Amino acid sequence: MNNAIEIRDLKKTYPAQGKSPEKVALKGVSLDIPRGSMFALLGPNGAGKSTIINIMAGLVMKSEGVVNIWGTDIDENPRQSRANIGIVPQEIVMDPFFSPARALEIQAGFYGIAPKDRKTAEILEMVGLSDKANSHMRSLSGGMKRRLMVAKAMVHMPPILVLDEPTAGVDIELRRQLWANVKELNAQGMTILLTTHYLEEAQELCDKIAIINHGEVVACEDTETLLGRINNKEITFRLDREFDDVPEALKAFGAVKEGKRRVKILFSPEETEVGQMIDAIQKSGFGISDISTEDSDLEDVFLQITRS
Repeated sequence: MNNAIEIRDLKKTYPAQGKSPEKVALKGVSLDIPRGSMFALLGPNGAGKSTIINIMAGLVMKSEGVVNIWGTDIDENPRQSRANIGIVPQEIVMDPFFSPARALEIQAGFYGIAPKDRKTAEILEMVGLSDKANSHMRSLSGGMKRRLMVAKAMVHMPPILVLDEPTAGVDIELRRQLWANVKELNAQGMTILLTTHYLEEAQELCDKIAIINHGEVVACEDTETLLGRINNKEITFRLDREFDDVPEALKAFGAVKEGKRRVKILFSPEETEVGQMIDAIQKSGFGISDISTEDSDLEDVFLQITRS
């Protein structure tokens, strides 16, 4: 078994209710998520990401299709398929009157794990909360509560962890702490499925990315391959003096004025050489004080793919 999750022709249609018409949420999604990978599922709001996760979690019934989680079909053995996955929701959900250790003990009980088989201390150590095991929940910081949500999803030690917008609304430092923790779990062999609106996170962390739009998978490739879809670079020239209008010779390259002394050009290295732009600047009577370039990123790819 090479894939942690296999989805084939997954469809979901929500029936009409009152004045609300029938809604097709998924139009035949097929995905393979490799074992041990960091896999990102991206898409605009309403694209179908949460529907897929909720079907895997058993919270939404699919209309058609097949979903296998760690080799178990969700229809043939729903209990085992759910035991194969741990889901960290976007919202922080916990009882403020329980300590972290007590919260994990209760969560383990929901999964039918016998007290002697529970690994509360080990999991708290894994997420860096050992020293807060018996603290009052209200004393935990936002980052600690996020890590506790990860711990709750791991009480039954699933091979797959799903993170649904885990860093929404948290500051940069908390995001870094959480991702350091998640990367460590992945290094230990856990498969990570991530949904996020922070595209730079997916670009930096994940080795494979799928983009879903209007209930359909519109891209599913290795991160580097996906980034290669747009072979554009952005180059900015800082000229040696101020100017009122973009030099005529640079207008042919689509140059745009930025500030009093800068021009920016978006170009494809396969079609246009930087030397041609430099020649045009010099022939216009200007010198060049500085040059900076920037490659296309995942945001550029995402916008191009989901623009329709």
